[in-house]
Amino acid sequence: MAVERTAVNPTTWSVGMGFNQGEVVSGQSRTLYCSGQTATDADGAPRHAGDMAAQLALSLDNLEAVLGGAGMTLANLVRLNVHTTDVDLLFQHYGVLAARLGAAQVAPTTTMLGVTRLALAPLMVELEGTAVA
Repeated sequence: MAVERTAVNPTTWSVGMGFNQGEVVSGQSRTLYCSGQTATDADGAPRHAGDMAAQLALSLDNLEAVLGGAGMTLANLVRLNVHTTDVDLLFQHYGVLAARLGAAQVAPTTTMLGVTRLALAPLMVELEGTAVA
């Protein structure tokens, strides 16, 4: 059975920012819960200290790698949690995230949280996702 996704947006302001307020997923056959992905290399070492845009891009690359390992892509995301140590700075680079999601033609439900720090001090952003296929 094919996965069917139906956006739920009682108001439409979020659509302009690239995310749905809710999403009904039916007919799913597999669900992938992704741990938070950060700007780390293959050995787990932090990369791009102080560069939010580069950290966001590498975090997305790492999220895509997890999705790919399950035979999925960003297009399968139905939920994306964004944790950041600097919400204002992240918004300045939000286009990095929005462009990648837009290219995948997906607008997952999204929550952005400001936190005091992440697991490793140089990290500024962490992406946690749920995908269905």
